[in-house]
Amino acid sequence: MFLADKWTDFTLADAADGEKLEYWGKYLLRRPDPQAVWSDKSAAPLWDRADAVYSRSRSGGGKWSFKKRLPDAWQIRYRNLTFNIKPMGFKHTGLFPEQAVNWDWFSELISNAGRKINVLNLFAYTGGATAAALGAGASVCHVDASKGMVTWAKENVVSSGLGERPVRYIVDDVLKFVRREGRRGRKYDAVIMDPPSYGRGPSGEVWKIEDELYPLIKECMEILSDKPLFFLINSYTTGLSAQILKNILALTVEKKYGGRVTADEIGLPIKNTKLILPCGISGRWEA
Repeated sequence: MFLADKWTDFTLADAADGEKLEYWGKYLLRRPDPQAVWSDKSAAPLWDRADAVYSRSRSGGGKWSFKKRLPDAWQIRYRNLTFNIKPMGFKHTGLFPEQAVNWDWFSELISNAGRKINVLNLFAYTGGATAAALGAGASVCHVDASKGMVTWAKENVVSSGLGERPVRYIVDDVLKFVRREGRRGRKYDAVIMDPPSYGRGPSGEVWKIEDELYPLIKECMEILSDKPLFFLINSYTTGLSAQILKNILALTVEKKYGGRVTADEIGLPIKNTKLILPCGISGRWEA
């Protein structure tokens, strides 16, 4: 398993009964998590002390309830990066802390490349991977269909002291953008993507991962440089296994460029236990 165990400003305090209990900086949040199917709680007294609790509604969605007044946003750090955290709709906070294990992986590759690396970050959300790649010395093209998420990504990059680094922010449908980049003759040394299970582009374009993932990766092959450095696919889609990501990367990037493919679950350690909460899967190719 790829384990994100280097955090200091984030802690997974406990997980049980379909929920998780997390410290985001000094604030304790309680949120749903369907992977926590067991009932044993390792930090039972803490659950009632959560500063904010997200409860699902039977009719769909849900809402936050606050035990005390929290700021509209606050910051947490990971290594030299700073992220703006905001409790938002559908239980999210604007950051997936388990992705830190991938940030460390590709940051080391970028830092040791000995050349300028141009990274394409697709479905880039609030820019955790964008900030990490910039911090390692890469230039980044950040693409997401949501204008609000792109604005948040800019805030994270600036908060991390990386606002002067070479980055382009694009609000667009990912597949359309990649095809246009191919027609323009643009090339990238690395690709990061975190595709949703289902989504819509800014003009209503429908994305369904089972139908669109492989064609998207084939399109990305057309804009890879002659000496690509890495290719990273993240997925939180139930039923899509690590082996599937490994197969796709083997049939595309590894087949053309050689290198090495690995794939596994990503996870967060639960404090003071030997348990790990699984948080999706990642497929990695590196030269």
